[in-house]
Amino acid sequence: MKIAIADDDPIVCSSLQTILTASGTADVLWTANDGEETCRQYMAGPAQHPDVLLVDVQMPGLNGIEAARRILEFDKAARILFLTTFADQQYISQAMALGARGYLIKQDVASVCPAVQAVMAGQIVLGAEVLGKLTGSPSNRNDHAENRHTENGYGDGELANALATLSERERDVARLVAQGLDNRQIAAQLFLSEGTVRNRISDILDKLALTNRTQLAIAWLHAER
Repeated sequence: MKIAIADDDPIVCSSLQTILTASGTADVLWTANDGEETCRQYMAGPAQHPDVLLVDVQMPGLNGIEAARRILEFDKAARILFLTTFADQQYISQAMALGARGYLIKQDVASVCPAVQAVMAGQIVLGAEVLGKLTGSPSNRNDHAENRHTENGYGDGELANALATLSERERDVARLVAQGLDNRQIAAQLFLSEGTVRNRISDILDKLALTNRTQLAIAWLHAER
């Protein structure tokens, strides 16, 4: 597996490179210390495309969110995993709405290698603290919960109504997507072909006016609060 690391702290880049290579998880293709450099490196050619790109949120100049946006516009297949010290709900929602494959907090260093492997397997990876922010656990709710909207523009009530239009089988698929399962795993659990699962997910995204499975996972998690 080939990994690239974007972080404004060279020591963090070096430490992550050591962890990933020493564990046999991946080889580090390149590192970058700001958003502009990250974009330049990624867009230099196919040989510079890592299997997974680890990105920090706050970097000098172009931040990680905007760098990820540009990269995903350039290559929709890019697998981006945010690794940062910032657990702000706004950052998390923006990152996942872009189509990032995960969001982890740096303090949980032991989770980096399995997280990279999970992303490579097609799963969505969210740290426990991050998941709490997205689902609006009691400690993260404010007094204006009725005004909250998800990144696709739905209010909480509207989202529940939209999800109610799904068939029972589509709801089964959506629930498993939110659990981070890939198409193969969903197919095995529901006794469907991978092609059928792929088509079901496409239909669900069309019904909910969403653009990717990450947004679907977030919508489902919001609805289950």
